[in-house]
Amino acid sequence: MTPDAASPHPSTDARWLASPVLAWFFVTVWGSGYLATKAGLQYAPPFTFLVLRFATGLLLLAPLVLWWHRREPLRWPATRLEWAHVVAAGLLMHAANLGGSHYAQYLGMSAGIAALVLSVQPLATAIIAAAALHERLRAYQWLGVLVGLAGVALVVWHKIDVRALGAGALACVLFALAAITAGTLYQRAFCPTVDLRAAAPVQFGATLLVLLPLALAVEGFEFRPTWALAGSIGFLVFFSSILAVNALHTLMRRGEATRVTSLLYLTPIIAVALEWLLFAVAPTPLTVLGVAVTCAGVALVAWRPRRD
Repeated sequence: MTPDAASPHPSTDARWLASPVLAWFFVTVWGSGYLATKAGLQYAPPFTFLVLRFATGLLLLAPLVLWWHRREPLRWPATRLEWAHVVAAGLLMHAANLGGSHYAQYLGMSAGIAALVLSVQPLATAIIAAAALHERLRAYQWLGVLVGLAGVALVVWHKIDVRALGAGALACVLFALAAITAGTLYQRAFCPTVDLRAAAPVQFGATLLVLLPLALAVEGFEFRPTWALAGSIGFLVFFSSILAVNALHTLMRRGEATRVTSLLYLTPIIAVALEWLLFAVAPTPLTVLGVAVTCAGVALVAWRPRRD
């Protein structure tokens, strides 16, 4: 880990935008995950799908952890409290967030509504970070948060089907929104120096222990083994759960929470672009307008005047 990443109190001069490749990698993978999840849920219900995903993740991580430990001893949580914080952050980010969002779609919520609700996270993060973490946002940054949310609404508007909005699905996606917001801030506040390589298997294992009983009791752990399911799980495990989540936490350590989470506004744009490239689903003029508005909102949130 670099000294900057390990610092519990990153200086405001540590600019997360100094890592544009890391930021765009996160956005691209997170946006691609919508399509991978959509493909995987055709062959397994949500809890079963997530159990397969995190069991595969543990199998892939085991040799990696041994290899990392041989090169440089990993820093495992040293106290019961540290273990508890790492587990709690993982359950919020993985079990609660993904369980809620996946089940919302499983219960019939359209991808458009799910994306729109989850895109409220940067706004929720800004409000909580201002109150709890004492991050002072300027007026133009608050404007950027709201503009970005409006842009996302334009991007996904043509996919929204209000008729598919049931109370159960709405409750699930709101639960996911609360979990991903709380988990992101929790990890930053209580696990600022945790070794992310050591945290990943701990969080995967905790998530698996929570979701496996649900998969057995609610869904009977039934799924159809196909190459499409295997490909979906492989992509989500390696790129989303391991690389993208670690990229998000690394970016959180290098910059303010609101600036980093504003990147999530860009993920529906990636999903729309991939649909266009892979499935010839051309974006509407309203979607193109939404892309421009969203990018303007993210730019406002991330912009730091020269005098800062």
